[in-house]
Amino acid sequence: MTIAESLIAFTLAAGLVTLTPGLDTALVLRTAAVEGARRAALAGAGICAGCLAWGIVTALGLGALLAASELAYTVLRWAGAAYLIHLGTRMILNARSGFGEAAADAHSRFGTSPGGWFVRGFVTNILNPKVGVFYVTFLPQFLPPGVEAVSFNALLASIHAVEGMLWFAALIWATRPLSALLRRPAVVAGLDRLTGAVLIGFGLKLIADQQRM
Repeated sequence: MTIAESLIAFTLAAGLVTLTPGLDTALVLRTAAVEGARRAALAGAGICAGCLAWGIVTALGLGALLAASELAYTVLRWAGAAYLIHLGTRMILNARSGFGEAAADAHSRFGTSPGGWFVRGFVTNILNPKVGVFYVTFLPQFLPPGVEAVSFNALLASIHAVEGMLWFAALIWATRPLSALLRRPAVVAGLDRLTGAVLIGFGLKLIADQQRM
């Protein structure tokens, strides 16, 4: 497989993975609907930065430790599950009724700087060990012979991150026609509770799922 063929194959495969609904999609959609496009974009950027970090870790060989060590995987799995359940529970118990209330609560949790939403996306992604194990098993399949592994794996991770940002941009744009509906207090509170339940569900699934892939 040539370098060009590897890049094309990875771009297509990673694109399909990106389009698969999951925690990242739910988080960005909820943020766009309740807190606005700019904050959703920052959360999406944080998620993609997490993917890029996992890709670099995998390229350096540290990701193999996660795949091989039961203790390392278990510690990260429980930490990620605890974070998701904590975040989901707060969203359910403190469901907001408007955008101003949502922004104030987000400021209290993540600070007043725009980086707070970036941190939320990054932490959600980096504490998911499934992402690390996925990269360990997925990226080497597209590594052509004779290339420098670290830089090429970093390139693949960058392609995945760019695809993620494009997908998140499409999701954010899709919420704009519904902005009037999404500003209704009952809808805002319902979205908070629904997304909180999704986050808790992912956290419980992370606890219950003993298989790494």
